[in-house]
Amino acid sequence: MDFRVISIGTLAGNPLWGEKAPARTGHATTTLIRAGKRTILVDPGLPAQALEARLRERANLEPGAITDVFLTSVQPDTTRGIDLFDRAKWWVSESEREAVGVPLALKLREAAEAGQTDLAEALGRQVAVLQRCAAAPDSLAPGVSLFPLPGVTPGLTGLLLAAPRFTVLITGDAIATEEHLAKAQALPWAVDVPRARESIMEAVEIADLFVPGRDNLCVSQTKKPF
Repeated sequence: MDFRVISIGTLAGNPLWGEKAPARTGHATTTLIRAGKRTILVDPGLPAQALEARLRERANLEPGAITDVFLTSVQPDTTRGIDLFDRAKWWVSESEREAVGVPLALKLREAAEAGQTDLAEALGRQVAVLQRCAAAPDSLAPGVSLFPLPGVTPGLTGLLLAAPRFTVLITGDAIATEEHLAKAQALPWAVDVPRARESIMEAVEIADLFVPGRDNLCVSQTKKPF
């Protein structure tokens, strides 16, 4: 089993940098995992054309080589390039699927009734993505297990990778950046900030390395994996 970061994400506005409004286009960190016969891409947040180029640059892979796509949460920043992988299986945790589905459908109906065409189109795409996603099993491949990290969204779920000498946790927005990890700070727009902070503490207890939702690979400050 091996993994690598394909694209480093960013927050549209980072509160820890003093940003109170969007300063850039946000997109999730995208990670590639190869385990057994599965080639898994996590959170394809870049537009399809950019993501296709990054996949070639970082792993010498074509989109058709991806067997599975896993979403840590369902939002535009994690799904922007997902249509590139129409031959893959799309997965999300059952808890995220259930928590997001009804609110998305309600927002879509309200936007359509209000004549908000652009918003309705964007929400319709998210509904379509969610409908295509199946509820992920507890393990996606040998050494690749789901790890619930609720708080930022009700069902946010990371992936725990069991390497021979250390454990890696792909956290999604549960840990946004290395700075958020160092401060044990959740994103302020979390639906449940106390629960999000608990998830950070649980992550720190179990993992040696982290792939944050909007940053590059980083080492846990409490452990020495090497």
